[in-house]
Amino acid sequence: MAWADPACTDPSGEIATLQGFGCIFQNLLGIVVPLLGLALFVLLLVGGFQYMTAGGDPKQTQKASGTITTAIIGIAVVIGVWFIFRILGAITGLDLLNFVIPG
Repeated sequence: MAWADPACTDPSGEIATLQGFGCIFQNLLGIVVPLLGLALFVLLLVGGFQYMTAGGDPKQTQKASGTITTAIIGIAVVIGVWFIFRILGAITGLDLLNFVIPG
């Protein structure tokens, strides 16, 4: 978690505040995004394996092609959202990938 806020990783024993949701969201993103990337990569591998073992059957080939297409679109969406956040951050000066609740 390279972008983690030190306040989120150092439990000080203070009373929970609304800013705690920012830490929860940030930690959740740190877990979900790599798992999503791994799942899409596995889906791509499964689609490739299905394609190789289709044996020329048009129905199986079409199913495998759909799986591969879904995985590629998913990877493109994840990368696209990251790029959009980075571009919006550069334009507005806000770090949109660092979730902070002011207060």
